[in-house]
Order: sequence, then C-alpha cells, then structure tokens
Amino acid sequence: MMRSLLYVPASSERFIAKAHERGADAVILDLEDAVAPADKGAARAALAEAVPSVRRSGVRVFVRVNNHADLLAEDATAAVRAGADGVVLPKTESPNDLADLAMILERAEGTGRPATRVIALIESPGAVLDARVIARGPRLMGMMGGGEDLALAMDAQPSPEVLRLPKLLVHYAAKAEGLLSFGLLRSVADYADHEAIRAAAVEARTFGFDGATCVHPAIVPLLNAAFSPSPAELDWARRVVEAARTEQGAFAVDGRMVDAPVIQRARRLLEQARDYSPPP
Repeated sequence: MMRSLLYVPASSERFIAKAHERGADAVILDLEDAVAPADKGAARAALAEAVPSVRRSGVRVFVRVNNHADLLAEDATAAVRAGADGVVLPKTESPNDLADLAMILERAEGTGRPATRVIALIESPGAVLDARVIARGPRLMGMMGGGEDLALAMDAQPSPEVLRLPKLLVHYAAKAEGLLSFGLLRSVADYADHEAIRAAAVEARTFGFDGATCVHPAIVPLLNAAFSPSPAELDWARRVVEAARTEQGAFAVDGRMVDAPVIQRARRLLEQARDYSPPP
C-alpha cells in the first residue's frame, strides 16, 4: 500500500539526498515537468545513483518518464537499469501507450528480475472518458487523474469543482479493474494550504482512494495520517471481527447492523494497519 507518493525532481541532488528521510511510502523521481529540457539528459543519467540513494530507507522508487517519442525509451530504460520499482507514465492516452512502454521495459529488464510496474497518469478529457479501457493495459498497478494539465486541456481552472468529476471517473475505472487509485479531488499544486489538503485527503479516503501524490515533503505526514486507519476505526474493526467469530448472519455493533460486506471491510482495515506498520 502507498499512502503518500512524493515527487522529487530527478535533477536536484539536494532534494534527492533528503528524499529517503521524508517518510513517504514512495518517491517519484521526476524526469518530466520538474526538469528543464536542457537538463533532462543529465537527470536521466543521474538515476543510476539517485534510485539506490532514495531506496536506503526501504521506500519504493518510481520514475516519471517523458511520454515523448524522443525521450520515452531512454527514460524507461534508465529507470529499469537503475533498479526503480516502477514507472509513472504521464499523458497516457490509450492502451497502446502502455503496450509500447511494456515492450521497452521488457527489453530493458532482460531476464531474472521482477517486472517493472506502471502507474498511468490520465491528463486529458479523452483519456478520462477512455479510462476503463486504459485500465486494462499491460503492467498497470495503479492510475491517477491529473490536475493542472487536465484543466489546461479543458481550458478550465484547476479548481476542486472542475477536477472532481474527471478524477472520480479515473478512480472508478481503476477500482473496476482491481488497480490502486491515487489522488485528491483537487490539484496538489497548492501545497501551502495544509488544512485544505488534510480535508481533501480524508475525503479521498472515504471515496476509496489508496493514497495521493504530493510535491512538498510537508504534505507527506498529512497523507500518511489521512490514508491510515484511525485508532477508533481499528477498535471498531477488531470488535466486528471478534463478534463475527460467534455470531451468525447479521448482528449489531455499536447500534449498527453488521453483515458480510461490513465484516469484510473490518478485515481490510486490520490488514491495512499491518501493511502500514513500520518494520521493527
């Protein structure tokens, strides 16, 4: 499970040096928007040292590549050879984009190493409407809807009202295909408003999102807290599971009916708590 995915410019040695200390479940080394065109080659070459540096604390490492014919193959190959756990593919428009990336990854991996997984970033109106088809593409582990680029493509403002529906459509597509779903129902660019981010993260979890990306390390603990089961939830879940050992059919806990879906939800909460517990 990944509650927090922190974007770090792959061209910044200073940010990379501290990335493993930020407490994020995953770090996305960004070769795309965070890197100036003139610096992309150097940032790509630096992945060989950046990926193992970030992984020191056990954090998962992804690389956001450039979805451009002149850059994609080199970016993805460098990510694999550096040992990245996965690739974030921006501006994913169709399953063909994922199929092309899968072939590049397969060539780079050779034999004897785990398959590199992919998170698709949906950033256009057409891709939002095709999200269910895209979600069936190869190597996908998760999806997320874009904010700023999606609003730009619609000639709209990236307000929560504008982004809410398209982000939910991508979320539904991911869940329909058994994928992880990441995001807040707003843009992540305005990271200074911590209360708004906290509220948006709590809201996203109620909708079933698994985690969210962020562009500033100060947001990491907010996401980790919001996407983790609370003590009260865990107490409820333990009592539900305990009662289910002896009760038959539907029964009540705290004055509310409990039946098979509720029991399963309680079990999932306890499983999530084990997933989120730090190693000894």
